[in-house]
Amino acid sequence: MSTTDTTVFIIGAGVGGITFAIGLRRQFPGFDDFKICERAPDLGGTWRVNTYPGCASDVPIMFFTHSASLSPKWRGTHGLQPEILGYWDDLAAEFDLRRCISFNTAAISATWDNNAQVWGIVTKNSSGEEHTTRAKVLVSAAGFLEIPRMPDIPGLETFKGAMFHSGKWDHSVDLTAKRVAVIGYGASAAQLIPELLKDASTDVMQFCRTPSWFLWNLRSPYGRMQRFLFKWFPFAKRLERVMRFWLMELLYWLVFSGSIGNRLYRRLSTYYIKTRAPKMYHNLLIPTFKPGCKRLIVNAGYLESLHRPNMRMNWDGIASIVEDGIVTKKGDKLRFDVIVPSTGFAAAEYPLPVRGLDGLPLQKYFDSHGGPTAFRGTMMPGFPNLFVLGGPNTLTGHTSVIFTEEVQTNFALKLIKPIMEGRVASVDVTEAATDAWNARLQKRMKGSVFMDCVSWYRVGQTGKVHATFPGSAVLFWWWMRTVDLKDFRVVPVHGLD
Repeated sequence: MSTTDTTVFIIGAGVGGITFAIGLRRQFPGFDDFKICERAPDLGGTWRVNTYPGCASDVPIMFFTHSASLSPKWRGTHGLQPEILGYWDDLAAEFDLRRCISFNTAAISATWDNNAQVWGIVTKNSSGEEHTTRAKVLVSAAGFLEIPRMPDIPGLETFKGAMFHSGKWDHSVDLTAKRVAVIGYGASAAQLIPELLKDASTDVMQFCRTPSWFLWNLRSPYGRMQRFLFKWFPFAKRLERVMRFWLMELLYWLVFSGSIGNRLYRRLSTYYIKTRAPKMYHNLLIPTFKPGCKRLIVNAGYLESLHRPNMRMNWDGIASIVEDGIVTKKGDKLRFDVIVPSTGFAAAEYPLPVRGLDGLPLQKYFDSHGGPTAFRGTMMPGFPNLFVLGGPNTLTGHTSVIFTEEVQTNFALKLIKPIMEGRVASVDVTEAATDAWNARLQKRMKGSVFMDCVSWYRVGQTGKVHATFPGSAVLFWWWMRTVDLKDFRVVPVHGLD
């Protein structure tokens, strides 16, 4: 097995990996000693993989982009999947990142060598060849929403028609004149169903278990004047971005921060749902839990599509899947040609075997703490020089994940700088600092809406809230803006005091 050395090794060339690489380029001009491995044949991460009909951003696109490069090319306030993927491809070209990426190369393990103070990362390419890279710093940008979660339904494997998860859409399957079952009631289902229904010959039945709160449709096309301003007056793009940021913060204060705003939003969303959806579904579509407990769904035509004659909802529950369809808990057997689970991702499972000090597996560390746990969502004790983007309690229900990953990148680079300069060998967060940080988060969590229902934000959907940050984007930035060395064990380079 061949071996090479590098200073920084980044796992994943999705949004997180590209964001971190841009941070390196911007903060350390001329620095080129980093590598990125990507198991897919191209970059883009979730925006390359998720190609289901109607796939688009829920966050306004001028804020759902990297702050280093705001594009004037967007046709509307919310970007479609092909546009977003093209944007990140352009961004990689702008910062000359493609030559640093090894495509079709999966990271299969990472182990900390405490004697050498380096990570040993084993990768495997599409030919099955394995390679070891020794890196001073390891950045995991593989994401926690990487592994599609198939529903746990008896007989799932017996279905003889076409079946594929919405996160791995099979474009070879023609849905014309087909009976299609969509399992799930989340954001992806709400985007793809209106698109499927545009073909009147496609009959769709959506199997639902728990309703969700909706956010009214905020999408609109940019006019010619707006696009002219974005192209020729860069400050117009910045102004649009700032405005969208504060609108998202307003949503936080309305939905997530207090009982008065939450009750007001509940009334507004109830009224909105009832004025858009068929009356026959009203009692089924209004949740009993507080808004924000589950991810808010942006209505981009979904509620209106429920009026279509080729659309039906089924709230009876699924007892089993058989060769030619689905059996409900009421005993009805319904025939289908295609089944599309739209049931989210295995967010609590770390997608890579990582071993830190004394061979401790990262997943074992998470399990011993009741689920994914980290200091500032970025570092774990016992795993020196490991930085995780999109880590535990860094997601929000209202703002841009790109913003939070930029904030994480800036935090991590403060700690990586002395390593790159050769003054420090490793930095490891202490257990005490990690415990204090998480006690602070969970204390805020107790009074939050996130504890009010079953959701993928929680371990096993009912346990500890591991995904979301219990605060505004401003608070996340404020808490992450500085580094206190008392929170870390620092190992100097040999020979330094």
